[in-house]
Amino acid sequence: MKNKAMQLAAIATLLSCTAISPLFASAEETGDTEEKEKEKVVNYVSNGKVAFIPNEDLQDPVDPTDPDPEKPVNPVDPTDPGGPKPGTGSPLGIDFVSSLDFGINEISNKEKIYYANAQELTSSNGSKYVPNYAQISDNRGTNAGWKLTVKQEGQFANAAAQNKKLTGSQIKFVNPTVTGKTVVTPPTAAKEITLDPNGAESLVMSAKPTEGAGLWVNLWGQVDEMTNAAGEKVQKNKAISLSIPGKTPKDAVTYSTKLTWNLSDVPGNK
Repeated sequence: MKNKAMQLAAIATLLSCTAISPLFASAEETGDTEEKEKEKVVNYVSNGKVAFIPNEDLQDPVDPTDPDPEKPVNPVDPTDPGGPKPGTGSPLGIDFVSSLDFGINEISNKEKIYYANAQELTSSNGSKYVPNYAQISDNRGTNAGWKLTVKQEGQFANAAAQNKKLTGSQIKFVNPTVTGKTVVTPPTAAKEITLDPNGAESLVMSAKPTEGAGLWVNLWGQVDEMTNAAGEKVQKNKAISLSIPGKTPKDAVTYSTKLTWNLSDVPGNK
């Protein structure tokens, strides 16, 4: 009887502990809530700022097949051993344009088409050939657009020759490709350019307002290996050609001309 009474007392104690425990837990949760209610958060806003100005620096020529400003290249000027001339600089400038060498050719009484030698680039690793190209930079920060044109300053000529001009000869550019790294709408290239020896300007490439910011390259065609009159393998660009009528008399001399490239801040057609 005594043992039974002790068992009942133990059960009663256990039940009372079980009933009280939730009350303690509830009290702890209530304390946490009160602490959170006491927490106070304040805010303060600071600012960040960066500004830009137009870039007046000369921009180095780049590889037209990979126009990365971080990887400048050294183009060869086939018409001037001391060249090429530096770019124009200024926030809107011409960085580089290939000079054109149509090679050494046999005199012919037939109409002939001669192709420009491809553009040679040199570096510490040697040289490579790429398509001939024009490179411009728009670092004005205005997104105002621009226009690039070219004109031929007279017919191919040699003042010391008996036949002083290559009458009827004509330079043509086809198959342009515009490339650049800047993430904006690119400029648009003229699909075909036929130069006028009398000096009329021809459109090369243009950017409308909001287009053409940053560095852009207009390259023509691709590089093809051909055999010249001496039987040598040469790198040519069939997208830039010089046609000469068979009836045009030619002396055994070098004829030359100049091309003037003009970059205007007048935007392309709106």
